Amino acid sequence: MEKNSESHLAKVLGPMHVWALGVGIVLVGQFMGWNFSIVKGGSLGSIIACWTIGILYISLIMINTEMGSVIPESGGQYAMAKYLLGPLASFNIGLMLVFEYVMLEAADALVVGEILKTLSPDVQPLPYIILSILLLTFINYRGVHATLNLNIILTGIAFLTIIILLFSTKFYSPSESLINLKEFTNGLPYGWMGILGALQFGCWFYLGIEGTALVAEECKSTGRALPVGSIMGLITLIIGASITWFVSSGLVDAEILGSSTYPLYDAAIATGGVLVIKILFIGTILSCLASANGCIADASRAWYSMSKDTLIPKSFSVLHPKYKTPYRAILFLMPISLAFGFTGLLDQVITFSILSALLVYILCAIMMIKFRKMYPVGDIERGYMSPWHPIPSVIVLIFSCATLFGMYFSYWINLTAGFAFYLLASVWFVFYRSRFLNYDTFMSQGTISWPRPKGY
Repeated sequence: MEKNSESHLAKVLGPMHVWALGVGIVLVGQFMGWNFSIVKGGSLGSIIACWTIGILYISLIMINTEMGSVIPESGGQYAMAKYLLGPLASFNIGLMLVFEYVMLEAADALVVGEILKTLSPDVQPLPYIILSILLLTFINYRGVHATLNLNIILTGIAFLTIIILLFSTKFYSPSESLINLKEFTNGLPYGWMGILGALQFGCWFYLGIEGTALVAEECKSTGRALPVGSIMGLITLIIGASITWFVSSGLVDAEILGSSTYPLYDAAIATGGVLVIKILFIGTILSCLASANGCIADASRAWYSMSKDTLIPKSFSVLHPKYKTPYRAILFLMPISLAFGFTGLLDQVITFSILSALLVYILCAIMMIKFRKMYPVGDIERGYMSPWHPIPSVIVLIFSCATLFGMYFSYWINLTAGFAFYLLASVWFVFYRSRFLNYDTFMSQGTISWPRPKGY
């Protein structure tokens, strides 16, 4: 058992796998969830939030990719925190990553159940929620290479359905176009404060793309696969997000769109085209499955990494002898995701996922500033170097804090509960779990060979 605990994950991933992981997790946010930003900020507030949060994620990918390219370990932001912030911060970041992706996985399963109900009012969504999570858990159990090969297919088809919906509206022909932004959009009903509130769900266009860093250890060439896959993924998402807002807002009334469980599918229904409706039905299902598939991979890698470094019980770091997957972590997190899926509270589940992610982003910006101070450019070899430092880190800090402030207006109870949860988890770690921490194991740098940092 101990031998398996110390073995490494298989290095089998290239840039397209990283792209499929990042885009696969996030693309579902263009099929559901983003539209709640219309309730907060109106149609115009929604697209402003989309592009503003896009700037946040461009900056985040820059700093994550620089740090991730020189830390070829599973766990992504958790592994970065291990070397830059210490045990308590890395424990919290690991836990936040787990809940970000577990909650997102639950949201995916909820949407699968809800859209299947459109086939017949007699359809019970719960069995499909359970079945989809069980199936994807089994695929992840068998290996990350097969998992992300599947995601390449699912994500590619799902993104293609968005393009098909766009061209079905004949947007390129003013005389024939079905798009009518003037009739269906509602501008800025709550002014600039509405934009601040909309930032929360604007995150849903991109939330999860930072998870590409969690498979750094499994990349054949981390310095190449991570930056290329992440940047390609972000470009794909920005294009998809803009198309999604344009088509949905031009086909569905803002009041209906703001409360829809599956806005792109509703937009397809508004076209009246039977074939387009069927295609978007398939696209919504596939996007949910691709997202849940990637979430299982990312959450289990964070849990596995925490276990390997003795922050949580070591038994979760055992790899499968044949498939080289963290199968115990994968199986352990499955019922937690199912439990949140049973709630049926889509916006509440999304909110906790976003809160967890924003806290990770804030800590990432702090880590990047510290990383550049400890290891200035030229001290160590980087697979990718973030330009304009420290501007990206400052942007991440400002926009993340602004989004958290905007969440307070409607979700202050969720915000308070989330902060209380992580505070209690920190107390538990300091007064109980830290006694079992093996600091030598925790700080073992493996393949990383860095010079002594500046000032230390």
